[in-house]
Amino acid sequence: MSNPITFSRRSFMLMPLALAACKFSSKVLEIAGFTMGTNYNVVAVDPSNSVDEKLAKARIEEALALVNRQMSNWDAGSEISRFNAQTSTESVAVSSDLAHVMQAAEEVHLASEGRFDTTMGPLIELWGFGAKGTKSMPSEAEIANAAARAGHGNTLNVGAGALQKTQGEANVYLAAIGKGFGADKVGQALEKLGITDYMVEIGGDLYASGKNPDGQPWQIGIEKPAALSGGVMDVVGVSGLGLASSGDYRNYFEQDGQRFSHVIDPVTGRPITHTTASATVLADNAMLADAWATAMLTLGRERGLEVAAKHNVAVLFIERDAAATGLQFKSVASPRFAALTA
Repeated sequence: MSNPITFSRRSFMLMPLALAACKFSSKVLEIAGFTMGTNYNVVAVDPSNSVDEKLAKARIEEALALVNRQMSNWDAGSEISRFNAQTSTESVAVSSDLAHVMQAAEEVHLASEGRFDTTMGPLIELWGFGAKGTKSMPSEAEIANAAARAGHGNTLNVGAGALQKTQGEANVYLAAIGKGFGADKVGQALEKLGITDYMVEIGGDLYASGKNPDGQPWQIGIEKPAALSGGVMDVVGVSGLGLASSGDYRNYFEQDGQRFSHVIDPVTGRPITHTTASATVLADNAMLADAWATAMLTLGRERGLEVAAKHNVAVLFIERDAAATGLQFKSVASPRFAALTA
């Protein structure tokens, strides 16, 4: 049996809020399961009361199984694993779905000044946040060596329908974009069944279409970025958009009094050091929201707002408030995020 993708990069979660009593007679489908190393949840409104729930679940799981066969780094037989396993520097034709995801990854990589990168494996492993290794601060020489083996510019060419390694040992990891793409594919499967009002969430990345059972935009809670206390920081209504968040506050280690986050900046080869605790992004689809959330958290609020203004990215930053007594937070939204959630 194939193993699912395990997506551990995002420790920050979005929370679809509990629905109020349905005011309409439409049938509401609530389907949940396990995929990509996490849980998925689907809520769909069927006004015709004609969609069979077992059929809907089958279509959902077919869509997710296809994404795993294409993009699972934990299935040795998946398309991306086969690409990673070969050491040739010849161009390799890939499926239309994988090409679509990799083209999006390249575009966000360039627009975010290199802060989104699917080839970060050597640096993630070096700092101890991968599948193996011990969390500890590496030497300057080790960082430089790992950085030379990572990075789209150093290791990969993304073409139209093809991928090409420029270093034979390069590996592509889709942890920061694959869940979002999976949510989009589930949405497409639901639409083929005639369902247009739905919310699909996979491990905190989601796409919401139309209205919830109360006839309102889907209400999504953005979690307060505190490892122990949690709670809802804000609530946004989402319709026809993808939403994803990324945070730095659950996966880290401390050494010699210094805190090292699992969020590695591809440009420096080191964990981020700014005061931004989380970044939440709204985008046309969950795939882009997923990728941009990682990029924006890595950039941090100050530079992130500049990049967001340049590329019209809808992002909400939550900052640790150093001036406040105790653990307090403040939020800052880009103009696009403010407009979409007004």
